[in-house]
Amino acid sequence: MSTIDLRSLYKIQYGMYVISSHNHERINAQIATVVAQVTASPVQIITCISKDTLTHEYIQYSQVLGIAILDQETPLKLIGNFGFKTGRDCDKFINEKYTVGITKCPLLAEHVLVTMEAKVKQQLDVGTHTLFIAELLCSQTIKDGIAMTYEYYHKVIKGKSPKNAPNFQPQN
Repeated sequence: MSTIDLRSLYKIQYGMYVISSHNHERINAQIATVVAQVTASPVQIITCISKDTLTHEYIQYSQVLGIAILDQETPLKLIGNFGFKTGRDCDKFINEKYTVGITKCPLLAEHVLVTMEAKVKQQLDVGTHTLFIAELLCSQTIKDGIAMTYEYYHKVIKGKSPKNAPNFQPQN
């Protein structure tokens, strides 16, 4: 019988991203750790979002999403704002600097290396989450720097993961 050493999953490299979308005039965003390029022509990316989140609801409604790649020096307060609060209870952007992109998605303007906007082309139900496959419409390098990784967030910043994160593992 085979076993799964949950510690082995910590060796998979993840980034720290803010994924955003909208529903008419309302905007929302959340922290995500899964973003990857999957094709070159056209450029398509994937992200994986919990079905329980308001951002998921907005992406399904609008069929567009924004991505902000976080700088390694992003303060824990910003990560907490987008990672541990729900947009159903508060406006996460009220104290954040952001722009509105061509898709009408909010794009963070601080603590960000790159912003991207994409149009959803396919969705795959993966149980608790949806894997969104989206065609990249535009991207912009905001500044040079080092992207925050999930490992850095845990080991250096000592951040935690919400229970609805795709890579959540209970602490022993």
